[in-house]
Amino acid sequence: MLHSTRDAQPLHVLSRALLGATALLALGLALAAPAVAAGFTFTPYPTTKPLPLTKVTFENAEGKTMNLADFKGKVVLLNIWATWCPPCVEEMPTLNKLQVMLGGKDFQVVPLSIDKGGRIAVKSFYDDNFIDHLPIYVDPTTHALDTLNILGTPTTILIDKQGREVARTLGPQDWDKPAVVAQIKRYMAAPAPAKSAQAQPQALQTTVAAATPAAQAPR
Repeated sequence: MLHSTRDAQPLHVLSRALLGATALLALGLALAAPAVAAGFTFTPYPTTKPLPLTKVTFENAEGKTMNLADFKGKVVLLNIWATWCPPCVEEMPTLNKLQVMLGGKDFQVVPLSIDKGGRIAVKSFYDDNFIDHLPIYVDPTTHALDTLNILGTPTTILIDKQGREVARTLGPQDWDKPAVVAQIKRYMAAPAPAKSAQAQPQALQTTVAAATPAAQAPR
């Protein structure tokens, strides 16, 4: 059963929302169809509205406030997830393996939890599931959902070294598969932005790949 990202609404409003979500999912699947045949790939899904990635704020394991600008110069795989989300739990071990394989000066997995329980809930989950290479980042306010137009969890966004969104996928993936790792490495091989360029505002390009159905976050 899918959980709405919005507050409870009258039945007729929910019906319209469901129709809209169904249409969006169908469009995403149609765009992703060639990719599915050839194996997972990040598939373009352009939008005219850039997403304000630098406005996504959260806390780390020590309670320090951070935002995505702190990772400028790295390729980032931003994973919006929660411990109560079964598809999120399913893919978390592969994200842990991906961080082991590629993590370093050029790449970082950023698992951003929207658990109301915050750091305590995530640490407990990591300990219970042997997640030992992923950092703890939490947004118990769930503001990131609106800021990034997140429809459900897990949603994973690929961000290049300039801090621009270049792709996203809705639903769980096997992030440690060779085909996925090879695609991420291509972005890692791109040169980091020059210092002079880092000070300039960057246009954000939005893309999406629809994958398996995702569990949506309660608000």
